[in-house]
Amino acid sequence: MDRRLHAVVLPPGPRLYAALAAALDGSGPAICPISPDLPGAALQDLLNALAPHAVETADGLRPYRPRSACVPIAGVPAAPETAVLIATSGSTGVPKIVELSAGALRASASATFTRIGAEPGDRWLCCLPTSHIAGVQVLVRSLAAGTEPVIQPRFDVTAVAGADVAHLSLVPTQLRRLLAAGTDLSKFRSVLLGGAAAPPDLLDAARERGARIFTTYGMSETSGGCVYDGVPLDGVRADIGGDGRIRLAGPVLFSGYRLRPGLTESAWDGDWFVTQDLGVLDDGRLRVRGRADDVIVTGGEKVVAGEVAAALSRHPNVADVVVVGRPDPEWGHRVTAVVVPAGRPPVLDELRGWVRETMPACAAPRELRVVTEIPLLPSGKPDLETLRRPAPR
Repeated sequence: MDRRLHAVVLPPGPRLYAALAAALDGSGPAICPISPDLPGAALQDLLNALAPHAVETADGLRPYRPRSACVPIAGVPAAPETAVLIATSGSTGVPKIVELSAGALRASASATFTRIGAEPGDRWLCCLPTSHIAGVQVLVRSLAAGTEPVIQPRFDVTAVAGADVAHLSLVPTQLRRLLAAGTDLSKFRSVLLGGAAAPPDLLDAARERGARIFTTYGMSETSGGCVYDGVPLDGVRADIGGDGRIRLAGPVLFSGYRLRPGLTESAWDGDWFVTQDLGVLDDGRLRVRGRADDVIVTGGEKVVAGEVAAALSRHPNVADVVVVGRPDPEWGHRVTAVVVPAGRPPVLDELRGWVRETMPACAAPRELRVVTEIPLLPSGKPDLETLRRPAPR
């Protein structure tokens, strides 16, 4: 039988948790969690791409009806095995909607439990957006553990510090705020850290504070983190293709992109999901170099922005950093470092010299922008589009 699909436009909380439980056990429709904070136009675009049977909001459940004659479809069933759909940004502006089965989500939760030593009855803290896979996966793990999660609709340092939980998932910015507040991280049996690359100084500081940190790599298409500290979870395989892109295989993978068969086909090579990330395997340990679409072509040379950022993150006066390419009339694009300083703000020549100690001269930044914090997307990832814009004068 085909399956009904509901767009669930609700904040993190009991109603969403119940809808997720019903989606996983098959007693309810498949769901696509959507943030109620999404602007009206963006919400309508997403609903048009999703074509659900109904929309659930704080006001109740209503049938979905497209507002435009240009979008004639609605109520398109989900595949029988699909339980959760996650909307992720597309490079063309058209939302990509990832279809995940209950089996894939449960496989991810089970493999996570094995890796970190979680047990039935353990409580989890959800302080990540539940419209993204990382937040949803915290709820899935809670269901698998047979416990009620502690849910924070908005991240709050004091509330996290006081939460009676065993495990939590964070993005680096949240972890840094907890450290700045003097939070005792040793009380948690595990802290899963993902969403963006974590600077070495942040990891060192957290571990000195007693945190048991697991750095995670994954995405919506892999049911969240599927590689912990560079090592794939049990059942997951990682490889590097001839083009340098990371390829993943295993039971945690998605079924396809909603109503986009061509995009789905292009993402697969046999059993392998071909990601948009560049990587290297060293003795079975995966190192992510950066996004394939974040390669900066400057003066005819190719520079991987993530590798430059990794080098700069080791500088003693850099607390956080993102590297982007900005248009340049001479070089095509110039390597630009956006830096949150640690103590004395660094200067450009200093950072150029630092990078050139370990990387080719073309990788040294030609522009430095010092900021108080890195702008983030709701998922916790750096807002690269904002960072690529020229600095305000």
